[in-house]
Amino acid sequence: MATAFSLAHYTLFSLRTSSLFLHRRRNAFNHFSVPFSSSSSLSTTDKRKWRRPVVSILELGGVKIAKDDVVRDDPTNNVPDTIFSKLGMQLHRRNQHPIGILKNAIYEYFDTNFSSKFDKFDDLCPLVSVKQNFDDVLVPADHVSRSYNDTYYVDSQTVLRCHTSAHQAELLREGHTHFLVTGDVYRRDSIDSTHYPVFHQMEGFRVFSPDEWEPSGLDATSYAAEDLKKCLEGLARHLFEGDIVKFGKQLKYVHHFEYLGYEFNVKENWLEVLGCGVTEQEILRRNGRPDNVAWAFGLGLERLAMVLFDIPDIRLFWSNDERFISQFCSGQLGIKFKPFSKYPPCYKDMSFWINESFTENNLCEVIRGVAGDLVEEVSLIDNFTNKKGMTSHCYRIAYRSMERSLTDEEINDLQWNVREQVQNKLNLVLDETFLASQNV
Repeated sequence: MATAFSLAHYTLFSLRTSSLFLHRRRNAFNHFSVPFSSSSSLSTTDKRKWRRPVVSILELGGVKIAKDDVVRDDPTNNVPDTIFSKLGMQLHRRNQHPIGILKNAIYEYFDTNFSSKFDKFDDLCPLVSVKQNFDDVLVPADHVSRSYNDTYYVDSQTVLRCHTSAHQAELLREGHTHFLVTGDVYRRDSIDSTHYPVFHQMEGFRVFSPDEWEPSGLDATSYAAEDLKKCLEGLARHLFEGDIVKFGKQLKYVHHFEYLGYEFNVKENWLEVLGCGVTEQEILRRNGRPDNVAWAFGLGLERLAMVLFDIPDIRLFWSNDERFISQFCSGQLGIKFKPFSKYPPCYKDMSFWINESFTENNLCEVIRGVAGDLVEEVSLIDNFTNKKGMTSHCYRIAYRSMERSLTDEEINDLQWNVREQVQNKLNLVLDETFLASQNV
């Protein structure tokens, strides 16, 4: 599970929140209610448990959602406190933060080259319905992305959005034909320097009418594809000014559009940072535009920012350390990050017998719940299957703070807590003999 999900995974599905949508023209969020699919049936218990979330402004200009509206005592809820703590932080709206600086640089490109045609939305609520997050983008009912292993569910019909495409369908119905949607998105994921369960995306969408493509002599799909490629090439050169940028292309079919997997080659390094394509016609038909054609793209902002600013660890984006924050200035794209510390990592190994319900994402959630951002990486280093067919996995956990040295006592406490939580929450049996055999 990659940070950009190859953008088939992390960025470009397609939709939007209906009544979840606050008043966009203001920076404040009003009360809102979550719309449910008419095809979905909620039990009496589900209806009784659902409460209208209360939303208010944070001093930073973000949003604050009541904890019991996100982290609930509900059998379908899998949102931990560590994820709730990130709601409302909205790094993309901070003009001196690398994510905000990048967002504004992309805005500048579109304003300059498209005469301010693109409507911009960056304050849309991350709570969306299952229908908006999956059904409206033609994600099959049995698709793996719908699983509780991959997605954060508030209840059986509400999720934390997995992509900014969760707002696409409603924007189309409201009459928007050119738009950019930026926001924080949420996915259960592995732990390493480039993956984090909360990250930021920007989606671009453009609709064409027959009077635009007919004079060109091209069919509608070819016209939209050519326009998309030209747009993205210009954007890449705008962001990577002075660097040699080349493009690759790989055709795939992903849910709602023909997936054009463009890659940027920056300084001779290939980097797939976006998913894009000509939108599947069914999306337009369902939203009142059967005679149009459209393209869409999705950008993983962290992945771009790590390259542009030389940021080595995705956890740094969430740092409040002044030594990190003070290095960046509004409007200055590509300032190179200067490491202010190199504290040594501490490695702890843990082995256990896996069961049928075990997934690595669940393990990472447990470890994050204990250690938070003090855990740098979790990796499978070995496995063993005995004569009875039982399999043991050994994972290595790297603990490292980006801001200070960790004490032995602190790390040992974290590790013992992790071991207890793995046994209690995941119902796994620790395999001490395997660790001994590995001389750990």
